[in-house]
Amino acid sequence: METMRDRFAPVVSRLLDEDPRVAVVLAEIGKDGFREAMARHPDRVVNVGIREQLLVGAAAGLALTGLRPVVHTFASFLVERPFEQLKLDLGHQDTGAVLVSAAASFDWPAGGYTHMAPGDVALLDTLDGWTVHVPGHPDEAETLLHHAVAAGDDKVYVRLSVQSNREGRVIDGRHFVTVREGRRGVVVAVGPVLDAVLAATEGLDVTVLYATTVRPFDAAGLRRATEAAGADVVLVEPYLAGTSTTAVSEALSDVPHRVLGLGVARRELRRYGTVEEHTAAHGLDPAGLRKRIGRFMGGAGQTEQRVGRVGVGV
Repeated sequence: METMRDRFAPVVSRLLDEDPRVAVVLAEIGKDGFREAMARHPDRVVNVGIREQLLVGAAAGLALTGLRPVVHTFASFLVERPFEQLKLDLGHQDTGAVLVSAAASFDWPAGGYTHMAPGDVALLDTLDGWTVHVPGHPDEAETLLHHAVAAGDDKVYVRLSVQSNREGRVIDGRHFVTVREGRRGVVVAVGPVLDAVLAATEGLDVTVLYATTVRPFDAAGLRRATEAAGADVVLVEPYLAGTSTTAVSEALSDVPHRVLGLGVARRELRRYGTVEEHTAAHGLDPAGLRKRIGRFMGGAGQTEQRVGRVGVGV
């Protein structure tokens, strides 16, 4: 199956052809996808080598000249290593760029912990004014890349992953999408965890919201869902557990509510394994999610027959 990252270079190469403001800044990773675009636009496709701090600094410099830089490398090298440059060169100087990551939380286990970044969204949350997109399918990644590049001069993070839902959905880059309606709680599934959440909640009387844009957080959409389904909220994110629980609490600050944040645990898994093994170890597979969501929701009105179809005890 085509991955989100497979769409990245072709989409941005077309944008380079169409919009003279668009520039691309790379740090070796991903350069092969831009060979033709670099030949057509040598002044707007820049490879700085393995220098991630320079990667962001160069992008900020391009932004100061009026360009719209798109910056790409693995998430750990894009957010964690040059964090000071994100804070100062982009944030403090009030310049914008589109950061597009690869590898996500544990997309390449064989690369080891140096190539994992489950804390990337939480780290960006310490800075002001970032839009964060977390697509769950290549079609959604293409849509959100267009949104990001066309967003004026904003600071935007697009988090690509090899993990994907089976089908893409119609999204607008702002609002949550209601996938399933229920009366005994709300489960918010972020990006590529949607399929697992739908399998885990089959037969449970809960509303499932799908989020591909988490910053700004769709507080109004969550509030509408809780008016019909109650204010017990489970948040399932494909990065550090609890990253958006504060956003949920702020959205429901005047409403008695409970929130459970599920995601990647803080503990480091020191064996390479596979993506699927990491997913299960963090409880993000359907069985692990079913157990924790069902326990938190108190069963949420499921029937034994429906539980049997999922094949997971609660």
